Amino acid sequence: MVSAGDFKNGLTLEIEEGQVFQILEFQHVKPGKGAAFVRTKIKNVITGSVVERTFRPTEKFPQARIDRADMQYLYADGDMYNFMNVETFDQIALNKDKVGDALKFVKENEMVKICSFNGNVFSVEPPLFVELEITDTEPGFAGNTAQGATKPATVETGATVYVPLFVNLGDKIKIDTRTGEYLSRV
Repeated sequence: MVSAGDFKNGLTLEIEEGQVFQILEFQHVKPGKGAAFVRTKIKNVITGSVVERTFRPTEKFPQARIDRADMQYLYADGDMYNFMNVETFDQIALNKDKVGDALKFVKENEMVKICSFNGNVFSVEPPLFVELEITDTEPGFAGNTAQGATKPATVETGATVYVPLFVNLGDKIKIDTRTGEYLSRV
């Protein structure tokens, strides 16, 4: 059990029966008059909705057990995405609602983390960094800007990334999947 006075960012709790929330932000508030409270911004990990709630510092909640399994992304078939556990060779298929934009920078046969609560999958976590090849971009001309200018480039998964002017067609680049930003050439 975790009391509201011990909240931390990223903590996952079962606040309502069957509802799992992750703490995005929290703030301990001591008003001049009245009792102290904890103001939070929490995200329902199953529905994705974000709400603001206040709690008394003495309220206690059970910590939710989130299972994260390493699985290999196999292929997409229409709106279904197929994954395989590389140890047991069990396969699961998830619909586009559960996957969202998580596979925007992930190629087939790469490893991802499947997050579930009580056996119900609610999200897919891509690797933090990926290396992809540029499949389409305009040629850049060095020296035509004073600051770090960028241009759009399409990578092999079909996603668009803004890259510096010196990056060319066929270059491999490193991308941060959390922000979708170019990091470096490989």
